[in-house]
Amino acid sequence: ASLDNARHLSSLLRAVHFQDHATCFATNNGLRVTVEDAKCIQANAFIQAEIFQEFAVQEQTVTFRINLSVLLDCLTIFDTSSLPGTSTALKMCYRGYGYPLMLFLEEGGVVTVCKINTQEPEDLLDFDFCSTKVVNKIILQSEGLRKAFAELDMTSEVMQITMSPDKPYFRLSTFGNAGSAHLDYSKDSDLIEAFHCNQIQTNRYKISLLKPSTKALALSCKVSIRTDAQGFLSLQYMIRNEDGQICFVEYYCCPDENITEEM
Repeated sequence: ASLDNARHLSSLLRAVHFQDHATCFATNNGLRVTVEDAKCIQANAFIQAEIFQEFAVQEQTVTFRINLSVLLDCLTIFDTSSLPGTSTALKMCYRGYGYPLMLFLEEGGVVTVCKINTQEPEDLLDFDFCSTKVVNKIILQSEGLRKAFAELDMTSEVMQITMSPDKPYFRLSTFGNAGSAHLDYSKDSDLIEAFHCNQIQTNRYKISLLKPSTKALALSCKVSIRTDAQGFLSLQYMIRNEDGQICFVEYYCCPDENITEEM
């Protein structure tokens, strides 16, 4: 695989970098990088094959585990010395099971070769979040969610998300040191691009699990918020890179506890 600008890859990988290790899946459609923590949260960065100038996979699926911190250090090796307007070209090669991931980074005629050991992939959670199981879905401009994370009380242990066909439609709540705080969005809000709520749902999620997703939120222009009948949460961030190409980062999060609340 080759890229004219390694930043297209490193910025997406940073958005899922909340643990040291990641599992990489390569198919003809592109690259998926998955990070998990405590079997409660999973993040997936999708880099479509079209983003790369060259992308070839000899087998149907290639899977390996890698130290994401080391990979990011290698991808950004030229960043401190880069002149404005310059970019680092990247070529990645992986020969197969047991072999290292090879990176060839070139900037201004200088080539650096990095060899990163790969590991046996571990079993990952299958959140089975297919569209038929989605109960409620809202597509929101990212600035709306960024505002919420800035205004709500992050001393709270949980964030409560309420989705409803009727008022309050979409409510985010925290319960911190200063008391309870609520932020409501009308389904007619300029920030909401799509509103598909079939039933009232109120679920709580640990803020410590949601915080890693703010890295992707900062880069994104839109976010799709979905829940299934069990209250599992999907946050899908649409990210546009410097060349205007679209990539996605998706976070899955387990509910903290099920509560029912009189609306």
